Amino acid sequence: MRTVAVVEPGKVEVVDIAEPKPGAYQARVKTEAACLCNATDGKLVAGLFPGVETYPLILGHECVGIVDMVGDKVRNFKAGDRVIGGLVFDFAEPGYSSGWGGFCEYTLATDHDAMVEDGVADAEHGWFECYEIQRAVPKDISVEAAVLLCTWREVYGGFGDFNLRQADDILVFGAGPVGLSFLSFGKLLGSGYIGVVDPLENKRQRALAMGADQVFAPDSDELKQLIEKRGKPFDAVIDAVGNSAIINTALGMIKLGGAICVYGVITDETITVNKAAGPYNFNLYVHQWPTRFRERAAQEPLCEWIRQGKIKPEDFLTHDFKMEQINEALEAVKNGQVIKAILRY
Repeated sequence: MRTVAVVEPGKVEVVDIAEPKPGAYQARVKTEAACLCNATDGKLVAGLFPGVETYPLILGHECVGIVDMVGDKVRNFKAGDRVIGGLVFDFAEPGYSSGWGGFCEYTLATDHDAMVEDGVADAEHGWFECYEIQRAVPKDISVEAAVLLCTWREVYGGFGDFNLRQADDILVFGAGPVGLSFLSFGKLLGSGYIGVVDPLENKRQRALAMGADQVFAPDSDELKQLIEKRGKPFDAVIDAVGNSAIINTALGMIKLGGAICVYGVITDETITVNKAAGPYNFNLYVHQWPTRFRERAAQEPLCEWIRQGKIKPEDFLTHDFKMEQINEALEAVKNGQVIKAILRY
């Protein structure tokens, strides 16, 4: 099968490897489409993802496909189901490590619920926590919406991790897919004012079109004077790009007891917090990994929003590539052209 490999940091190729074989609790999924995760996949390609040092590795963790084979203990997947979140951890060819393996032409989805029911949802029996969010999606959810659920579910779960509440005034740094998701979901969940900060004009304009109250360049006088002009600080500032420098910028913008919410993997081993720049009491949340039960529970409300047209794939999917064009897709992301790029198989 074809897959995308980072053969060494900075070098990506489409390679042929053996198809994965499903275990007793697994379904094999033929990939229809995948999405680049601008931050995580970019850091894996660059060799900057913390804790990942072994290359070549097989890339990808946002994918959707159709089940074509199931193991004998699978009860919650069947042939023909559309499934999101399939991964490959082990490869027949020696030397390949897994960067989650979701860009393979075939992936594996594990029947988490069946393993729980049978009392084998543990490491001893090969269970991983990510199996909880490998799920079938309803037939009325399009391929494009289904693959975006990989991002949307995690962001929706982030509202719970960050303890964000209705009517909170929020400032979001970053107008990529995560930042725009926080904007869209915040408006749907009843947040108050939501401002968005991004260095790129095209992304600021997209944020305005999607409901942002105001947008700002990060070095603008308007942003520097924002708290004074508003007459009050923010309940929360969200770093939607995983840049630790934003923490200290945000400290002077939040209320007493407010929150700084960092979403994404931070490459820095050490974070320096200039606590004197903020209020006496503040909360710092660092969300580098999904909370699986929240991510899983997000699927149903998000599917309802998709059906109602309240969230639309076309607001996020700006570029469409064939899987073989992976290097063109990565370059477009690097140049800031992309909100979200889909790879077709």
